Amino acid sequence: MLLDLLAPPLCWSCRSPAGRGDPLCRACRRSLRFLPAAPTALPGLETWAPVAYDGAARDLVKALKFRGAAGVAGAMAALIVANAPAGSLTGTLVPVPLHPARRRTRPYNQATRLAEAISSRADLPLADCLHRIGPDSRQVGRGRSARLDGIAGSFGATAPVPAAALLVDDVVTTGATLAACAAALRAAGTRQVGAIAFARTAGR
Repeated sequence: MLLDLLAPPLCWSCRSPAGRGDPLCRACRRSLRFLPAAPTALPGLETWAPVAYDGAARDLVKALKFRGAAGVAGAMAALIVANAPAGSLTGTLVPVPLHPARRRTRPYNQATRLAEAISSRADLPLADCLHRIGPDSRQVGRGRSARLDGIAGSFGATAPVPAAALLVDDVVTTGATLAACAAALRAAGTRQVGAIAFARTAGR
């Protein structure tokens, strides 16, 4: 496009020119730190993410979550689908919901955008069947014990729920949010729950 020639897309991490349709320049894409293919056992839930939550990966998450860059969800989903362990992309995708108070301040739920992009690439069904309940308890900046204590019981499920669900979020830190979502799904009748994300905090 002529617009791309006059003002080429910029990398969301370093702000250098990037290829058309690519949110990262070649150098930042090469800097992504890929994680082992095996899922990680977080609190009662097998979880997998392709890259570590640092550097360019962190910048992509911030762009999707806070800067309204909905288009980066496609590139993030492509990395998930291309690198997912064999047999892990099964079931119905269920995005982690935003609290209603936070949803009013953002144009979209980043987990939903990511789940939609994964759905289109992996041909998986999607069910937006979870919702937040109780006060908004922000996780950013909280310690591990505070995160684990604060999130419990803050999700509910809207029937019907899928028999096999694959939770989707942008980033995993302690896994407390995903574990609470899994508990809500199981309480509503889901028999099998797994989780995927774009990035995971190293060491989790």
